[in-house]
Amino acid sequence: MPTSSASTKSSGPSAPTGGVQSLERAFDLLERMADAGGEVGLSELSASSGLPLPTIHRLMRTLVACGYVRQQPNRRYSLGPRLIRLGESASRLLGTWARPYLARLVEVTGETANMALLDGDEIVYVAQVPSKHSMRMFTEVGRRVLPHSTGVGKALLAYTPADEVRALLARTGMPAATEKTITTPEGFLDALAEVRSAGYAVDDNEQEIGVRCLAVSVPNSPTAAAISISGPAGRVTEAATDKIVPVLQQVAVELSEALSSSGVGA
Repeated sequence: MPTSSASTKSSGPSAPTGGVQSLERAFDLLERMADAGGEVGLSELSASSGLPLPTIHRLMRTLVACGYVRQQPNRRYSLGPRLIRLGESASRLLGTWARPYLARLVEVTGETANMALLDGDEIVYVAQVPSKHSMRMFTEVGRRVLPHSTGVGKALLAYTPADEVRALLARTGMPAATEKTITTPEGFLDALAEVRSAGYAVDDNEQEIGVRCLAVSVPNSPTAAAISISGPAGRVTEAATDKIVPVLQQVAVELSEALSSSGVGA
């Protein structure tokens, strides 16, 4: 299953796209800062972007003045607090954009469809379209859960380096939601290996007894995202899994293409 994170940027200045070059460069620097963990030095940005230091310094000075970047006491630069409001608004819109794709999942599979993001160390559900069955699963939009007991958590962390996964689990702990919840780092890492091999993740009664969930990451999503279906274990059987997973994977690709589209008309 392809990773859900944004694709790695090439080094060197971006090719002109017909837009305002200074804006393109400023946003490129912000994305490079995010890819580097949120804090970088000017020389690092110059090396990765191919832009000269004076150009980067000028752009960063403007971003600092606007509150989108902060200069640290060690003279390195970090992403600024004004980006939080933009990110929160974009996350809400992401759920809105995803709903037509989730609705198609419900139509084809008959089960409740969800979209979730990795927010810090937690999974947050940003969209859901419920099943039409009288017996159906319901997860409140905005609900936060720990990754180790969910299908979407496994899908989102499947390609994360093992040391980072261990660090996350050390911070969150691995409380058991049910008797089937994975509660050891080694067990969870083994489950992630199964996700990489199979191309999808399974929550088999691990978050709630009697409920199974199938999940895949959204490839090349601008932020780590996954979609899933969930339903009673009696309906989401192994036989049903063979039919549902290809649909999940196809919808994830289509959603990825929609999210990566600029939406700008010709």
